[in-house]
Amino acid sequence: MSPVDYYELLGVEREASADEIKSAFRKKARETHPDVNDGHGAEETFKQINEAYEILSDPDKRARYDRFGTADPRAAGGFGADFGGDFFDMNDLFSVFFGGGRGAGGRPSPDGRDMRTQVTVTLEDAATGAPVDVTITHPMNCATCSGSGAAEGGSAQTCPACSGTGQKRTQRRTFLGVMESSAPCDQCGATGVILDKPCLTCDGQGRVNGSETVRVTLPVGIPDGYTLRVPGKGEAGIRNARSGDLLVTVRVKPHEFLHREGNDLHAMAGINIAQAALGGEITVRGLDGDVKVAFGAGVHTGDNVRIRGRGMPRMDGGQGDFIVHLDVLAPKKLSKRQKELLAELGESFGTGRKGDERTPLSKLKDWLGG
Repeated sequence: MSPVDYYELLGVEREASADEIKSAFRKKARETHPDVNDGHGAEETFKQINEAYEILSDPDKRARYDRFGTADPRAAGGFGADFGGDFFDMNDLFSVFFGGGRGAGGRPSPDGRDMRTQVTVTLEDAATGAPVDVTITHPMNCATCSGSGAAEGGSAQTCPACSGTGQKRTQRRTFLGVMESSAPCDQCGATGVILDKPCLTCDGQGRVNGSETVRVTLPVGIPDGYTLRVPGKGEAGIRNARSGDLLVTVRVKPHEFLHREGNDLHAMAGINIAQAALGGEITVRGLDGDVKVAFGAGVHTGDNVRIRGRGMPRMDGGQGDFIVHLDVLAPKKLSKRQKELLAELGESFGTGRKGDERTPLSKLKDWLGG
């Protein structure tokens, strides 16, 4: 089970709607964002809130989390998950019941199987398409025999017992007529080939278990949960048969101060009450540097500004937007002079009596000499 209850973290019920979850996330994000909250652990809490929203806002991930207490497909025990610490696929299931993998007539395929693994990258890596190294342990071509399975000077011959089919066929007469059945050939191990001098390193299989580091290049803008296929880097085939592929699922870590929704990036920015009333321009940290954000007069907490083309790169070209959510901050500590100025400002706003028709904004501008 996950050590953190995402519903409790966001302060919503387990039956909460998508809109309720989004609203709760934005409220929590405003409260805990490191730029506006200098409390102990604010940065870690903000990351957890981002992670909770990432899971609960995705219907598939939320369903998996509700059922298993985690959104990780491997920990959830689904198909393609690790089974007993090893890679598991349907070939293993057929082996349990039929004594061999799938193939024509039940013959185990000499081809290598696909393998799955997972890699975790930063949002910056996902944006730039940085290469990542993945280390896997799997059957690899034997270096001693170069994958042939034969020792030096040896050769491979067609199995005389099964004529190279890998299957022994038998017939027996029953009251229903002649019934034919087949079973893996025990003389060639169902491969259809007999080696006169098997390689001692790999016992004639042409492959041995080993570790390999594979460099995977991420596409620019790759989303969380996307699976890449690396041809030929899965399980090696028997005696130089076709190798399987490596399937790499990419998980993107929650960012320190940015939240990703599709190709858009969201950020929080605190402004003071004078900026909120008069409007202005601030600088906000983006993914690839500082972004200048201009906003009009009279903004409130929760208002947002969209900067076109400064979000996440799209895999098919173009770029998402950068959306800044404004948080109007009232000062907690004031100097004597600041208190005097605010008191004077409060008096200039008037009491709302008849005849005091000017708006608070116009009064603030007059008071500041605007």
